[in-house]
Amino acid sequence: MSEQVPFVGLTGGLGAGKSTALAALRELGAETISSDAVVHELYDEPQLRDAVVARFGAEVAPGGVVDRGALAQRAFATTEDRAWLEQQLWPLVGARVAQWLQAARSRRPAPRAAVVEVPLLFEAGLEGIYDATIAVVADERLRNERAGARGHEVVAERDARQLSQQEKARRATFVVRNDGTVEELQAQLSAVLDKLGV
Repeated sequence: MSEQVPFVGLTGGLGAGKSTALAALRELGAETISSDAVVHELYDEPQLRDAVVARFGAEVAPGGVVDRGALAQRAFATTEDRAWLEQQLWPLVGARVAQWLQAARSRRPAPRAAVVEVPLLFEAGLEGIYDATIAVVADERLRNERAGARGHEVVAERDARQLSQQEKARRATFVVRNDGTVEELQAQLSAVLDKLGV
């Protein structure tokens, strides 16, 4: 592990509780960012919004604001459209996260870790850029309840694009279970930060 603040990728399946884990890590002294939040910001910027409208039509951005649900239905409909969207997004997200990491590592006192929530971390082949990775896993029934409650568009298609929980867990440096209380999750994450040596 490098002397500098560890750079950690956080992932997990739909409804596993990545956002809850990210919030817990922030409370434990990590600097955190969600790649999903970065994507939200990017959709508000003319460069990406205009590219998406040119590709999928004005109905994905009524009133000039990208409707992520409508975009998901169009972009996830074909492999080609999804690949196109990912080619637009990933370099922009990568550049934004790199800026964030530089700022996080220059903070004093230094955070315990710099953690990025990346739903498709392993699927995108990004694990090599991190010092460590954490997979959040949860009971399948719980995951389905959580995903359904949040009204995720095209849940089946999105989940089909992801590796199984078991595969994410196998590839990750650390695995945390999110079947219990937030306090139990926080205790597991605290132990992970301890193992990172910061």
